Amino acid sequence: MQYFGILNKQNIISIVLFFLLFWKGTEAFAQQDTLKLPFAIANEKKLSDEDIAHKKEGAYVTAIPQFSSDPVNGFGYGVEGMLYFDGKKTNPFFNYTPYIAKVSLSAVNTTKHQNEITLGVDLPYIFKSKWRARMEGVYENDPNMLYFGVSEKSLGTLVNPQTGVSYSNYSNYKSSLTGDAKNYNRYNQINNIELNLSAERSFLKSKMRSVFGIRYANLGSYPYAGVSLLQNDYTSGAILGVGRTEVLMLQAGLVYDTRDLESDPGKGIFAEVTDEVSLKAWGSQYTLNKTFVQIKIYQRLFPSVFKKMILAVRGGIAGLNGNAPFYEYQQEWSSEGGVYDVVGGRFTLRGYKESRFVANYLDFVNIELRTRFAQFVILKQHLAFSAVPFFDIGGVGNNPSNLFGYSANYRYDEGLGLRIAWNVNTVLRFDYAVSKEDAQFFFQFGHSF
Repeated sequence: MQYFGILNKQNIISIVLFFLLFWKGTEAFAQQDTLKLPFAIANEKKLSDEDIAHKKEGAYVTAIPQFSSDPVNGFGYGVEGMLYFDGKKTNPFFNYTPYIAKVSLSAVNTTKHQNEITLGVDLPYIFKSKWRARMEGVYENDPNMLYFGVSEKSLGTLVNPQTGVSYSNYSNYKSSLTGDAKNYNRYNQINNIELNLSAERSFLKSKMRSVFGIRYANLGSYPYAGVSLLQNDYTSGAILGVGRTEVLMLQAGLVYDTRDLESDPGKGIFAEVTDEVSLKAWGSQYTLNKTFVQIKIYQRLFPSVFKKMILAVRGGIAGLNGNAPFYEYQQEWSSEGGVYDVVGGRFTLRGYKESRFVANYLDFVNIELRTRFAQFVILKQHLAFSAVPFFDIGGVGNNPSNLFGYSANYRYDEGLGLRIAWNVNTVLRFDYAVSKEDAQFFFQFGHSF
């Protein structure tokens, strides 16, 4: 795997020492037993009795081979490990947080040569305070990035640039791209480095929190030789961001959150508004502003009939202004991590290729019915299985009036998924989605929302 070149002996020793020191320091905090919360937390935030019963005590590792699948990068393989600190049941935070601390490390390669290393740390109620800290570092190479434009033109039919023939089916379109045009919608990202740091302060019994963060990205985006849409748009001056570029974003947001379990909610609402600003004055190459608003609603249905049937709904709206590199159109910042490849792909419209529809303004809605049909304990590991039919719809527009007032700007898909919840916090996701243009299968970690 290409990424093993940066994991020399010294780096490996440093990572191991970090984990050991973090383990001991956090374990000491986690084991402090207190009968009373140091501050009030709303009762809505309390985990369900079932989740509390299945939640593990103390520190434990979920380390497994990392397998994934998506239609762009192919079959992924590697390793992913999550180090959890849950504390004891007598710790007052035990019933209100998915964990007291979490460290995650993953290294993944795919059959289509995409590789990625990610290190993350999440510390809710750090040192028993109202503050939460999140940190994430990513190193990635991805030769399979897709580009269909950054305007409403991306909503048009797929047209072979050499023959002028239109296609309503993506597979037929891709098969028609031969010779110099075979990479028409692809580009290569090389030696990408991204760092994310954020701090959150909760108030109103932890139902509200303010968020402040910083994101630094150093990316290399390069068209392939031959006929390339990315190269054409860059040469004509329609886009920025080709080559090696840097972006430094300052972030702020406000969050309302009454979910019971963040990793696998059974009830509650999550709503947020976030804003990212980049200015050349502080060293970024670009001046831009991005605003993102989303709401997620989780409602338990027919509790007397089904052990766990959850209606999960998410809606998102975003807008971008300024002289932004093209790749900033393809992602939105959330306090819980990025929403990537919009609109399309595994996060939004699962029946369309990633970044299939892109413009200054976008919106999307996802609806899932998560119905648990089996659960059991094997080798002291709790596993719960849920069937998940879903429906996605989303659109893009060059301005808000086009987006919200014109039905032709929208696309939709439907599909069926399977979720496996492992020891409450780890969720395995299998999704198969179908649209008028495409059909896609995904296997990933974590819910889509």
